[in-house]
Amino acid sequence: MRHVWPPGGPPGELDRAALAEVYAYPAHPARPFVRVNFVASADGAVADAASGLSGGLAAPGDRQVFGLLRELADVVLAGAGTVRTEGYRGVRTTPGRRARRRARGQAEVPPVAVVTTTASAIGPDDALLTDTAVPPLLLTTASAAEQARRRLGGAAEVVALGEDDVAPAAALGALADRGLHRVLCEGGPTLFGAFAAAGLVDELCLSLAPQLAGAGPGRILDGPAGGGPPTPLRLASAVAHDDALLLRYRTARGDAADPP
Repeated sequence: MRHVWPPGGPPGELDRAALAEVYAYPAHPARPFVRVNFVASADGAVADAASGLSGGLAAPGDRQVFGLLRELADVVLAGAGTVRTEGYRGVRTTPGRRARRRARGQAEVPPVAVVTTTASAIGPDDALLTDTAVPPLLLTTASAAEQARRRLGGAAEVVALGEDDVAPAAALGALADRGLHRVLCEGGPTLFGAFAAAGLVDELCLSLAPQLAGAGPGRILDGPAGGGPPTPLRLASAVAHDDALLLRYRTARGDAADPP
């Protein structure tokens, strides 16, 4: 991988340590810092048209950065639809990753937190619960929480937030209560849209895959039309790997939390 922006950043080829420096969170965030991570094709598709999955988009270097972002995060946040469609399981780790997390004062393995209004999409036999080193968090509504606790037992921590919906601010509050401030949101587009509409996105990491997906798949952000003015972004870093670009953008909220 080769650093290309900004000038004066880590020069030339990036090893793992230099790449971690590029993607480092603020050292001591006073509030949850929300980093959103997506891969998209050059024509803006969020998924491969044939499979309907984001994994079908081949962005060279994306898997390496994807693993690093999970290693740096306190928690991986995703919507129930993405968890179900992409077949989520617990975060994979290695002895080296565990040691680096301990050195940063983090838990050895970050939990996955799922935003779901009904909790019905998560079953007791799902890999998210059966193939994981730490129990996931289910951030759901008060009406769904009790049934989810009975159905899932102690395999997940079920958190009741709101009566009919899980507001982004409430989700971040629940994570902050558990000391989870470095948030990696992996979507999907509807969850990203909700956080963007609430003004709670600090950073967007966008891997631009060198391919044209064609008609069909949607964009990385979804939600009601006319949701307000566009959100300005500042290019914080760019890394090239083969024909792919790995872009990192900051919002004004993110810059206020960690000035450039």
